[in-house]
Amino acid sequence: MIEIEEMDSKEIHDLLESTSFGHLGCSRYDEPYVVPINFAYIDPYIYIYTTEGKKAEILKANPRASLQIEKIKDRTHWLSVIIQAAAHEVKDPAEREKAIAAILKINPTLTPAISVHWMDDWVRENIEIIFRLEPASKTGRKTNTSRAKFYARFKKRPQPPPES
Repeated sequence: MIEIEEMDSKEIHDLLESTSFGHLGCSRYDEPYVVPINFAYIDPYIYIYTTEGKKAEILKANPRASLQIEKIKDRTHWLSVIIQAAAHEVKDPAEREKAIAAILKINPTLTPAISVHWMDDWVRENIEIIFRLEPASKTGRKTNTSRAKFYARFKKRPQPPPES
């Protein structure tokens, strides 16, 4: 049996600072859309880099978003945080520069995407967009590892087949 407990605000903050990957959830016309995403955390905001496309269209039409992040060691040792936020396109040049620098620091593989403009298969130009997620709430849960170890001792073990 695994016991789950609430994370406190420091634990949530620490997880946000120590990871840069999560799942962004947004919705348009009552259709949910969830995508894996890299992000940069500059307290109190979360910045995401994307290009024009479905995700950007949805966030512009409905700025309500959720970000789920996690750290999983195994099935009995994990942390998970959900952030409810409002997404706003960053247009201020100084803020964009700060956000892009933070994003490149955690994900240097984006350097070509940020510095090169290209056309995709649908002849759509690569137009980059930075969104700032302004958290309205942050909640987190984690396994209680001390009790998980205790319960693991009593876990049923498979029995060998009877000998013939």
